Amino acid sequence: MSSHDTLPASAPAPEPRPTIRSHHGDDVEDRYEWLRAKDDADVLAHLEAENAYTDARTAHLADLRERIFTEIKERTLETDLSVPVRRGQWWYYSRTVEGSQYGIHCRAPLAAPEDWTPPRLDADTEVPGEQILLDGNVEAEGHDFFSLGSFEVSTDGTRLLYGVDVEGDERYTLRVRDLVTGENLPDVIPDTFAGATFSPDGAFIVYTTVDDAWRPDTVWLHEIGTAVDADQKLFHEPDERYWVGAGFTRSDRYLVIGLGSSITSEEWILDADDLRGEPRVVWPRREGVEYDSEHAVVDGEDVLFILHNDDALDFELVRVSAEDPAGARTVVVPHLPGRRLLGLSTFRDWGVLGYRREGLARLGLLGYADGTVEEIGFDEPLYTVGGSGNPEWAPPVLRIGFGSFVTPGTVYDLDIATGERHLRKRQPVLGGYDPADYAQARVWAPASDGTRIPVSLVWKTSFGEAGSAPRAMHLYGYGSYEHSIDPGFSVSRLSELDRGVIFAVAHVRGGGEMGRQWYEDGKLLAKRNTFTDFVDCARHLVDSGYTTPETLVAEGGSAGGLLMGAVANLAPDLFAGILAGVPFVDALTTILDPSLPLTVIEWDEWGDPLHDPDVYAYMKSYTPYENVREGVRYPRVLAVTSLNDTRVLYVEPAKWVARLREVGADALLKCEMVAGHGGVSGRYNSWQERAYEIAWLLDVVGAA
Repeated sequence: MSSHDTLPASAPAPEPRPTIRSHHGDDVEDRYEWLRAKDDADVLAHLEAENAYTDARTAHLADLRERIFTEIKERTLETDLSVPVRRGQWWYYSRTVEGSQYGIHCRAPLAAPEDWTPPRLDADTEVPGEQILLDGNVEAEGHDFFSLGSFEVSTDGTRLLYGVDVEGDERYTLRVRDLVTGENLPDVIPDTFAGATFSPDGAFIVYTTVDDAWRPDTVWLHEIGTAVDADQKLFHEPDERYWVGAGFTRSDRYLVIGLGSSITSEEWILDADDLRGEPRVVWPRREGVEYDSEHAVVDGEDVLFILHNDDALDFELVRVSAEDPAGARTVVVPHLPGRRLLGLSTFRDWGVLGYRREGLARLGLLGYADGTVEEIGFDEPLYTVGGSGNPEWAPPVLRIGFGSFVTPGTVYDLDIATGERHLRKRQPVLGGYDPADYAQARVWAPASDGTRIPVSLVWKTSFGEAGSAPRAMHLYGYGSYEHSIDPGFSVSRLSELDRGVIFAVAHVRGGGEMGRQWYEDGKLLAKRNTFTDFVDCARHLVDSGYTTPETLVAEGGSAGGLLMGAVANLAPDLFAGILAGVPFVDALTTILDPSLPLTVIEWDEWGDPLHDPDVYAYMKSYTPYENVREGVRYPRVLAVTSLNDTRVLYVEPAKWVARLREVGADALLKCEMVAGHGGVSGRYNSWQERAYEIAWLLDVVGAA
């Protein structure tokens, strides 16, 4: 807003238009459900009014926002290149260019067939033979939003497949580009899900589409050069609890069609050279059994390595014949309670096993001959690690991505034969960043039931040791879907740390940090553990002298936004502020409506309140919108949402903020009018968005 006389005098107050929701003999009056009508002029006017009010209330932070944005920008090498990944006869990489929002996807030819050392690229040196495959800035011209959902080059290197979303609703239009001529082919496939892929021979595209509830339910086969309405339906899953996806094995031997709910999975395989044939099931689905298969060749036989949890809570790895997967199983890595096996990547001569142990992600090399797992070790107390950019079937090296709270994202190539680790790149941080100026640690907070909850901390040491005196703290949490929040580096976070703020992550139950039981103890009728764990972590950090309630801001997004709304109701006096991104704060209304996106598949996570009165009562006891209380002094709230979000609809935070204001809370709503679940697109836009949130947070804790 340009002048104070144009600022709104008071917070928007949507007109109450009560509707009654009736389930299991319980009638609930909802005064703001009418805000769900996305195309209603009154709804759009209300969202615009909320944005104007939020702009007015945060106008005093404009200079701070700009400083933080500048700090992010000045710490980032804006013109940069990724580490090249070898596939076929090419090195593939991307460029970012100063002033440009989106990446530029490129490739350059190998120097020789035996070349496995990626070229060291720098922005000022011309790359011999470089080809630009796709410039996101060109493709985004004329659009306020741009996102790639599929991007793949055919095995022979002659064609590019890419899928574009310009609305933020995660529905992608597929196109095929001839990389010899640079022209697009006539093939255009609208309304696809992310993750389309070429067949190994490049003659076909395998893609998925979604149903009315935005559930990927059908796998299609498109022959390039033919009409889309002639595409063959390879697989359809009618059960609304299951998502469907498809992809080829690294060996190019099979197409794998995978489907899964939160607790059950099933796979079908199809010979890659007979894609019009009939898929065959790997293991028929059994309620509560999850598995994932990977193809390999061992002693000349096609085998499937299957990671599963059949009578193995934290999963075990077995090997079966690819021709008879339901036959004899050979246990390769047995189940070990507390060591959660996550996934296996198979290559021609060895495999890479991902797992969690003691709350951290790990990688180990799997020997096919003896089933031994050799862990790839790192010497930091907290870190995250994973395989990254390994498309080839028979590489002599393994590409690894590594990082921590203090170590910027790092790429290594591990020489399998020698064990030597080659540093390929570490994310540059400009302005004299020194990791020795920062420290990270893990503390353990006692939950009310005696469970020890891990909390990860990072801080700048010039302000003293964490816990030596109370300081402003930013406490992050998620705690759903067995998703783990691992210690990773963030350039934008430095703007907080350098102002004396401690950043912390509460690894609450419902996440996956401590194994499958950790997840089980924070879902369904144990969901309240997620919320009480977070409160107990916050209280422990206050009682131990790390921070104070007046200088503590909590943040979570999506299901973590549900956590934020819940803890605001449970312990409002413990927090100075709540930052809730795309928050799932009207969970019961959503989960009661199977016509809404994602609802039915979510019943395995939250329970089915539509048909089960006990689940209904339990969810009603914690859903943030329904449990906003009178006579409570709530922390300051900033809820950030997006109009086109298909996962958590904007109406949830809009209703929540309206209800909070009814009881006197200082709550702000910021709605991106052109964006989806992940927020705005473009790196500069994303930096501006994060600078906005950090400035608000610093203002709340008094560190601005």
